[in-house]
Amino acid sequence: MMLTTVGRERQGQLSICLSDYGKGRLLAYADSFRELARSYRGEMPYKQPEELEGTSRQQVLEARRLWENRQVLCDNLDEMSQIMARMAAEIFRLRPLSQREQKLVIRSLKQEGITVLDLFYIDMPNQETVSEEENKWETERDAGGAALGVQMRTQRLAGHSSQEVADMLSVLLGRRLMVSVTSPQQLQEQEATYLFVEEPRFVVLSGSARAVKESETVSGDNYSIIQSDRGWMTVLLSDGMGCGEQASADSSQVLDMMEKMLEAGFETDMAVELVNSALLAAGDPVTGQNMSTLDICSLDLYHGMCVFRKIGGAASFLKSNSYVEQISLPGLPLGVLAAGEEEASQGALRQSVSRELIDNDYIIMMSDGVLDALQESGYENAMIHYLEGMREQHPEEMAKNLLQFVLHCSQGRIADDMTILVLGVFDSHR
Repeated sequence: MMLTTVGRERQGQLSICLSDYGKGRLLAYADSFRELARSYRGEMPYKQPEELEGTSRQQVLEARRLWENRQVLCDNLDEMSQIMARMAAEIFRLRPLSQREQKLVIRSLKQEGITVLDLFYIDMPNQETVSEEENKWETERDAGGAALGVQMRTQRLAGHSSQEVADMLSVLLGRRLMVSVTSPQQLQEQEATYLFVEEPRFVVLSGSARAVKESETVSGDNYSIIQSDRGWMTVLLSDGMGCGEQASADSSQVLDMMEKMLEAGFETDMAVELVNSALLAAGDPVTGQNMSTLDICSLDLYHGMCVFRKIGGAASFLKSNSYVEQISLPGLPLGVLAAGEEEASQGALRQSVSRELIDNDYIIMMSDGVLDALQESGYENAMIHYLEGMREQHPEEMAKNLLQFVLHCSQGRIADDMTILVLGVFDSHR
């Protein structure tokens, strides 16, 4: 698709967007997906008792399974339509650096064996894949300021890393810059464009500790950390039903689907609903239903905000100095309630709790095996009491100490898989 430029002479900047032809094609595709979704939607079969007369149980189950599969397809088509419409509306504005900045950067990098071919600021479109709750903060800021695009190549066989260049640019331009996660991490001899973004105010260090259920060799708990180049970090923790290899495969499947959808541009709430629908539709009467829990913590590292979502997940805890808050949300695991079955089920999938973070805050996430092991000590209350007395330390050390405390309370017995994640939030501007 061709790009068009707007207003370069009059405004001293270059606006880049899709050509009218390309935009029209995308919007046409979006309309097609929307119409397909509408055509596949339909009423749930056999809603009334009289409709079941003369119908076998097998027919009811097959009709229900077909309907659920169609809902998953409709949801996917609807979300793809929205993503295409957002892409068609995106406009990137490129602004040149001042003559002084250009000369300073080109001369300084040349001394390091780096040839700069082009320099420009990029005003990024405000199109982050966040929920309505998260978007309250996204719209309040300029995504950390304009990004810096540098087209360059190295003249040395053993080139610099992209982060080393980011450090040099930070000194030269008086900005805290870091290399985007979407850019190459090492400079190449072939020319390429590297994107440098404003360094978030908050830095997160993570630590984990795990214990596998007795008599098992594989944990049914899995977790993943996803980072965005626009200052968002998403932490996912899934606990597969049961234990062993099957539970591990179930929770891995949930995380894999969530990662792919979030990276493709799906909003978090929609990704959760699609995963839930997919698990419902794929349920096997022989092998059983994948009913894994899903614990999500989304962090805005520019503003120091976080959003908790829990689909059957155990309680999390937010420790700020000696004060500890328990974060709990009611709800069932994934693959239990169909989003279209009742309005309450869809609302349960979209429940969230938001909190503001400050320097030296700690977020503690855990699977239910951890709190179940504290049965004799008071479950969540025992965890709160122990966290209140903990001194600030590295998240990895903190996670291991928490696990040792839990094992001590359970007298060394591991009746279920245990996973503890600790996220330490630190203000880099202090």
